[in-house]
Amino acid sequence: MLLSASRASAASAPYKAPTILPSSSKQPIRAVVIGVGGRGGGAGRDFLEAVKNLGIDGKIVATADVFAEQARRGKDAYGVSEDKCFSGFDAYMKAIQEPGVNYCILATPPGFRAVHFKACIDAGKNVFMEKPVAVDGPGIRIVYAAGEDAKKKNLKVAAGTQRRHRPSYIETINRIHDGMIGDVADVRAYWVNGGPIWWDGDKARYNQKVGETTLEKQLNNWYHYIWLCGDHICEQHVHNIDVANWIMNDHPIKCWGMGARQQLGDKAGEIWDNFGIEYQYASGVRLHSYCGQIKRAWSSVSEAAQGSKGSVELHDGRNYIKTKDGKVWKPGEIKEDNGYVNEHRDLICAILNDTPLNEAKQVADSTLTAIMGREAAYSGAEVDWETMLNSKFHYGPDQLYQDCSKMSWGDFRTLAPPMPDKHNIFKDNATLPLAKA
Repeated sequence: MLLSASRASAASAPYKAPTILPSSSKQPIRAVVIGVGGRGGGAGRDFLEAVKNLGIDGKIVATADVFAEQARRGKDAYGVSEDKCFSGFDAYMKAIQEPGVNYCILATPPGFRAVHFKACIDAGKNVFMEKPVAVDGPGIRIVYAAGEDAKKKNLKVAAGTQRRHRPSYIETINRIHDGMIGDVADVRAYWVNGGPIWWDGDKARYNQKVGETTLEKQLNNWYHYIWLCGDHICEQHVHNIDVANWIMNDHPIKCWGMGARQQLGDKAGEIWDNFGIEYQYASGVRLHSYCGQIKRAWSSVSEAAQGSKGSVELHDGRNYIKTKDGKVWKPGEIKEDNGYVNEHRDLICAILNDTPLNEAKQVADSTLTAIMGREAAYSGAEVDWETMLNSKFHYGPDQLYQDCSKMSWGDFRTLAPPMPDKHNIFKDNATLPLAKA
């Protein structure tokens, strides 16, 4: 697949990192971190590193988490006063409403992301949100709509697909779009780990008090429940899927797949630990997608594509293109290739320079691609984009998609995932039960 000449000419320009323009506003950046677990803690540190590198007035003024112990981590990590470390299901609203807040970092379990994103945009805040951005079709539709509202309000949105903020990836994919490997014929994406994902059981994370309700126990091990994480094809493999969609400048239209729950044993939860999905784009190009969290003799987190003039390999910045005439291109020496920090740098620069930045659609596209693949594997049916986008089925409790600030510890979803009917047609009815909670 080749892009138009106008896009190719723009892509061939050398990558230049954004900076604060001399004439730009010097307004302070006042951030809140919503979800102060492992990724929330990391995103907060990355934001502060970007602030330091840019030399601007920026700080974190509040934190929010359903668990009080996690919310209070903001006191030591970021110097947030204890009365600004909000906890409970309505904590995110309290943080958003703090005076002067103009930058929201969303890092809760993904099941909450869509509604939190909408609340931030409704409140007129710029947003950095971690991936994935939803776990089902209803959540994705919330993200698409809120992303459009952000455009209308001139709010800036960046996503945690950090490869899009790494010069090594930007330069490599620019050259693909310029036609260096010719028409793309096939794409491959791997996130194949060497072992299972974490499981804490009844051991509390970050010294939080885990109660006796089902919801508290599931949130303590959120990665193992579909309504909270979307399964690891969404939570983790979305990075590689996003690179594939970036290469294709499109999203797939349908897919087929398989997978299994192979090495999780008798652990509670319902996620699978390996998926193999074949996607098809409108052009006819196929994406072969593999992800697994099982012990094996090899592992790889990478992407690749084969074209009419050559091939490309992308692996944590160690990227290269090899053309059929034997020539090899690699990115030059890059000093600032930390996408985790760059995604905050780019968002801050867009805010202060008032330049366009809205990644809501691209991260929603990649998340829905992962959701589509997951449901194809779960159901055994062919699943298409429109069916998945317009599905009325949702994994979380009803309240989560309406006003999750009013949720309580007694809320718990009891729905089962959609399965194909006797004619192997994927619909919103005909369900099979999930694994035990």
